[in-house]
Amino acid sequence: MDLLSNLALGFGVAFTIQNLLYAFAGCVLGTLIGVLPGLGPVATIAMLLPSIYGLDATPALIMLAGIYYGAQYGGSTTAILINVPGESSSVVTAIDGYQMARQGRAGAALAAAGLGSFFAGCVGTIIIAAFAPPLTELAFKFGPQEYFSLMVLGLIGAVVLASGSLLKAISMIILGLTLAQINTDVISGTARYSFDIPELTDGIGFVVIAMGVFGFGEIIANLGQPAEHREVFTKEVKGLWPTKQDFQQAWPSVIRGTALGSLLGVLPGGGALLSSFAAYTLEKKLAGASGKFGKGDIRGVAGPEAANNAGAQTSFIPMLTLGIPPNAVMALMVGAMTIKGIQPGPQVMTSNPQLFWGLIASMWVGNLMLVILNLPLIGIWIKLLTVPYRFLFPAITLFCCIGVFTLNNNNFDVYMTAIFAVVGYLFYKLGCEGAPLLLGFILGPMMEENLRRALLLSRGDWSTFMVRPLSAGLLIAAVLMVVIVMLPSVKKKREVAFVED
Repeated sequence: MDLLSNLALGFGVAFTIQNLLYAFAGCVLGTLIGVLPGLGPVATIAMLLPSIYGLDATPALIMLAGIYYGAQYGGSTTAILINVPGESSSVVTAIDGYQMARQGRAGAALAAAGLGSFFAGCVGTIIIAAFAPPLTELAFKFGPQEYFSLMVLGLIGAVVLASGSLLKAISMIILGLTLAQINTDVISGTARYSFDIPELTDGIGFVVIAMGVFGFGEIIANLGQPAEHREVFTKEVKGLWPTKQDFQQAWPSVIRGTALGSLLGVLPGGGALLSSFAAYTLEKKLAGASGKFGKGDIRGVAGPEAANNAGAQTSFIPMLTLGIPPNAVMALMVGAMTIKGIQPGPQVMTSNPQLFWGLIASMWVGNLMLVILNLPLIGIWIKLLTVPYRFLFPAITLFCCIGVFTLNNNNFDVYMTAIFAVVGYLFYKLGCEGAPLLLGFILGPMMEENLRRALLLSRGDWSTFMVRPLSAGLLIAAVLMVVIVMLPSVKKKREVAFVED
């Protein structure tokens, strides 16, 4: 009864005209941000933080939340249509979604992403409402040892999901971890590997690498081909809706992705990114020889998209109840709450019930708005496919440059993106995937911070990772995954699965 009365309070707050308008504005803005290559929710929310000074806390957070999960929807659009992940969690969506677009099935891919996202978002919202207290108990059990072990498991999963050579995948992860070391040391405050370049003291931005490797790298690769072989976006689109077979294949993936994302989203360090990678790995393993992963399998779109939206929703749990931001967007949300004079933590639920439950109810309303907004617009996104490549690539380049420049209003980021564009083209020529590099780059700083924190607490005793049951379990799972992949029978199947047609 408490849950029902709390939800009634939340919907009473969410259905006011003002809050509905701000939820709608956030959803539209988030979708546009996700669709535009180079712009992400982190940059946008950071730019919009000054605008919330004139708003009450509840509509301000409702709008910022709408931008966040709206970008999760929109980020899949560019990933599918032009192989440019608008968000880190859309990296794996691009693998099969882009191949579906090349086969004339962009509509089916976008619809599967939209419907899977809506279902996962609704389930994620219900989980926040019903299971916030017990799930925060689980998050309380995660110390630095568990965080580190979880990230090791995530990196091992990235090696497993990478196509082609395992050696290349491991090399890409190591390169990502190495690039992540270019920053300011968290504990000593000393700049590392910055070569006396001031812009590198804060590290290389994720968007810089993602846009360079995936956006510009793809453009250069296409321009390097003869005109008759060049990838153009004039493929015949066979339908704007998934077929009956697509639905039959996709719905179990959506349910599995939702369950996985809901669990990983609660854990700080997890969220949408790890959820989408884990879901893709799971779907590929379950499909086995019957799957065409990397060649346009709808399960490779539906599962990760459901997972990243469920993870995005449930990542609000540690932020709202513990005051722990599990990702950069939640860190900005914590900043927004602080601006409005609200102390994030367990007391939010009791001291600000209208804010807490109003925000939760607005998530369901926002997800409904997003599916109504996005599905009718599939036809508009498909129009991008009819644009000749000679007109499309300058537009992509321009949007990428604008997006990268607006992060810090700084030309240096644009120059760095150009360098990574050349690197991305080299990866293309060498047959190396960019996804493991990105995962290593994103998880690197968090892994290092938690490793050092765990060793400081244990006075340098490495056995601390095996003494704690949860940490030991995650590490054992990582070792088992490596052993299974290295088994001759599995290795042979893996090589067959990744052979190009």
